Amino acid sequence: MTSETAPRAIIPAGSGVPLAPFSPGMQADNIIYVSGTLPFDKDNTVVHVGDAAAQTRHVLEIIKSVIETAGGTMADVTFNQIFLTDWANYGAINKVYAEYFPGEKPARYCVQVGLVKPDALVEIATFAHKRA
Repeated sequence: MTSETAPRAIIPAGSGVPLAPFSPGMQADNIIYVSGTLPFDKDNTVVHVGDAAAQTRHVLEIIKSVIETAGGTMADVTFNQIFLTDWANYGAINKVYAEYFPGEKPARYCVQVGLVKPDALVEIATFAHKRA
């Protein structure tokens, strides 16, 4: 007999409607998967245009809300996938990122890409393992 539960969508209060068919997060047992998160407001408008640090903070706050809605914390984050549009923003992104992960850092990768809206400078997707 297994104690596994069916995966469930994680949608924080006040979330906007995604641009495509996906949920902000999914939880399967103690694992929380956070979709690629862009610096959008609830109307899918890019916020903090031209400011990579402010966009990163906005993205990480959304990720934090998904994880907390599932009953976890940012300390549960084990892996991040970071997408940026310009390596010139790497330092600003890392400075804010380090504030959200002050202890042991999650594993991650970071690649330069084109994002779904040209004013978006960063996107982050996250995996977290919630402590039982």
